[in-house]
This record gives sequence, C-alpha cells and structure tokens, in this order.
Amino acid sequence: MRRREFNQLSLFIASLGLSACTSSTFLNSRKQEKNSKFRLWWIQSYYPAETEALSQIVAEWEEQTKNKVEITFFNDGAINRDAVNSANNGNPPDMMFSITAEFSDYPKLAWENKLVDIADVVQPVKDLFSPSALKAVSYKNGVIGNRSYYAVPLVQSALSIHYWRDLLADVGMNDADIPKDWDGFWQFWKTAQDKARAKGKKEIYGIGLPMSMEADDTISIFEQFLEAYGVDLLDDNGSLRTDDPKVREGLIKALTKYSGFYVDKYNPPTAVEWSSADNNQSFLSRNVFMTVNPGLSIPVAQQFDAEVYNKKLVTIGWPQTPNGKSMSNLSAVKQAVIFAGSDNQATAKSLLSHIIKPDNLFLYLKGAGGRYFPTMPQLLEDPYYKDSKDPHILSVAKQFQNTRSFYTAQNPAHSKVGSQQVWGKAIKSICKGTASPEKAADEAIAQIKDIYTQWK
Repeated sequence: MRRREFNQLSLFIASLGLSACTSSTFLNSRKQEKNSKFRLWWIQSYYPAETEALSQIVAEWEEQTKNKVEITFFNDGAINRDAVNSANNGNPPDMMFSITAEFSDYPKLAWENKLVDIADVVQPVKDLFSPSALKAVSYKNGVIGNRSYYAVPLVQSALSIHYWRDLLADVGMNDADIPKDWDGFWQFWKTAQDKARAKGKKEIYGIGLPMSMEADDTISIFEQFLEAYGVDLLDDNGSLRTDDPKVREGLIKALTKYSGFYVDKYNPPTAVEWSSADNNQSFLSRNVFMTVNPGLSIPVAQQFDAEVYNKKLVTIGWPQTPNGKSMSNLSAVKQAVIFAGSDNQATAKSLLSHIIKPDNLFLYLKGAGGRYFPTMPQLLEDPYYKDSKDPHILSVAKQFQNTRSFYTAQNPAHSKVGSQQVWGKAIKSICKGTASPEKAADEAIAQIKDIYTQWK
C-alpha cells in the first residue's frame, strides 16, 4: 500500500467532510524543517469525493515522477492568512490552492514578487482556457515591472440566485410570474413579502442580501450590481475612471438600489452584521424568499433531501440589466500558485501541469459535485454540464456563456478595496442612516482613489 503524507488532523476531518484549520504552532514547526518535503496546501473540500479526486490525481503524478507530496487541508479562513504569514517569514508551502485569495492576497503577493511566474505552465495549454479565466490570472509584478501569469485558473464560480418555490406557492405566486426586467424582478420579491405579511408571516423577508462589512459576499454581489448599472471603475489599462461623472452616477444608482432593500425593510434587519455564511443560514432557515450566493453551496447543503433539492429550492441566473441588456456574469476564478520562496519550483510546475490536464480537472470538478465549474470551455460542453439532469448545475453552467473578471485582475490595488471593505462600509452607512447614497458614493470614491494612489 502506498504511503500518503497527510496532516493527521486534516485527513481525519476531511474524511468527515468538514473543515480543517491550522495554527501558528503548525507554521512554527514547519520552519524547523524548511523544504524537507514537497508541501501542497489545499482548501478543505466539502465532500470526501472531492478529496479523493485530488488524492487520485496527485498519486498518479507521484507514481510517474517518483516524488512524494505532503498535502495539508485548510479551512477558508486559515489558508490565506497562514500562506501570507509563511511567505513573509520565508517558509511558504511549495504550492497552494485557495478559493478566495484571488480577491486580495494573490494580487498583492504577485505585486511583491512572492509568486512564481508560471507562464511556461499556462502557455502550452493557453487555448484551452477561456479569455476571462486567463485575464484573471494575469497579474502585475511591481518589483520586476512585468505582467504575466502568476497563477493557474483551475476552476471558477459565479453568483447565482436561489429561491424557495414552495414559499412562493404559499403566497399564491410561482416561477412563471418572475419578471426578466431589472426593476420588475426585484419588485417581485417585495410583493412576495407583502403577501406573506398579509398572511401574518412577519418573520419572512422578500430578499436576503448581506449589507455588512463582515461578509465577503457583500463585495462580490455589489460589484455584480455595478456591472448591472454599467459602472466601469477601471479602463482597459487598469487606471481609475472615478472622475468620470457617469461612474459616480452609476455608483449612486447601484448603492441606492442595493441598500434600498434594507432601508425599505425588505431585507432582514440583521443583515448589516452578517458574516459570509449568514445569508446562507437565513435562506436555509426559510427566513427569506431569495438570496444570492457564489457557487452552489446552498443547494448542495440540501442534497440529502431529493424533494427539497429538485423541487422546492430553485437556482436561476440574473435578470436583464436596467437598460434591458443581458447581464455579464462576474466570474470568480479559483487559482493555484507557486511561491517564490519554494526550493521546489520545477517540481511544483510539473505537478501543476499534471493537475490542469483536462481529464484531471474534470475528475476533480465532478468530485466537487457542482461546487466549482470549468475554466475550460470544452469541459462545459460535456453532458455533465450542458445536459445535466441536476437543475442547479444546469442553471449555473449557462451563466458562463457570458462572463467578466473582477477588477482585481485589472489592477492589484483593487484588492485593498475588498480588504478594506469599501463597499460594505458604504452600504452599511446608508442602511444605518448615517449617509445618503450620494455621500456614501463620494466617500467610497475618495477612499478608492487614496488606495490606488498609495498602492505599494
């Protein structure tokens, strides 16, 4: 039997399908044995099948190359923090895969020359990836002064809308009633709440969107609203366009619409304090008719109940933009990187090249059970997605026909817009009544301009 080198706690938790985490003790112990092993850090899987798929892919590479890999699984909150700390301390893992680092940590690490330029890994298979996926991993190195591929776009997710079909039925509404136009769509959920209130159901809200500085989802969902209102914060060169009056006007409209759900009491009052998981919890507790969430973690949590998963819970795409056009969906590209502090860079590139073989990526994606979607268009054409019998997978797969990258792919400075919760601060100030949409927009623009000016 082959020996697998897993962190014991991580392996035990992974077998239960739960999250593993690390501590400073783990990092300090690793400093004593720097580079003694090839270390791969990976985000904790939701399912044993996802872990098994990764293990199978790595094991095949080990057999071919006679190398050994130590895989450690981390929860989402720990992996980014510990990776940045270990990189700053000169003892990073050789390779890492995170599902949130693209919003803040990867752009900064690439800028600081702490990631390896892996264009030689990407270029041979460049044509297999979508243009938006490639754009998402093209980072600027502030030390060398070049832009190149400092990550590989393994998988992606998009923001989907989920709602309860049976809750709508309870108030005499159904799927066919949902409008496609922007204002009509959001009014539909307000009407659902009004009808629920008329039936004495005071605990149910029409809309469940985060309005807080604590939820990372606030950032991605609000930037989808910016997309809806045609707000282009950056030009093609990654330079700010905030002095354009049209940008300010669009930002005010997006802030007014988004925070208006809370101000008009169609969003739970606790939303101003929500973490990223709380809109999921509010929805699954059936306290809201609809919510927005990246990936399919909400329906996946209900897979144990076929009636709920296939009939009661529904996943749909976005309505048309306010000007009646089809919405471009923001795609969050989940990336693997190699650290510049690794003494095993050639080995890491070899493993990464093996992982991104289409058959291997497809194996991993199927193991993830709809948690992620392909960055390779040819995989999206597979019946697993294109003709899926799973209503949630089929719905989300259609969204990747028209995608755009987040702003961090254009300018690494934008990572601080997220880490400093510029959007959450603006939205919360309107919800709390301490700022008008106009004032909140002006304060956000001023903070963004300062971030870009001071970026290092």
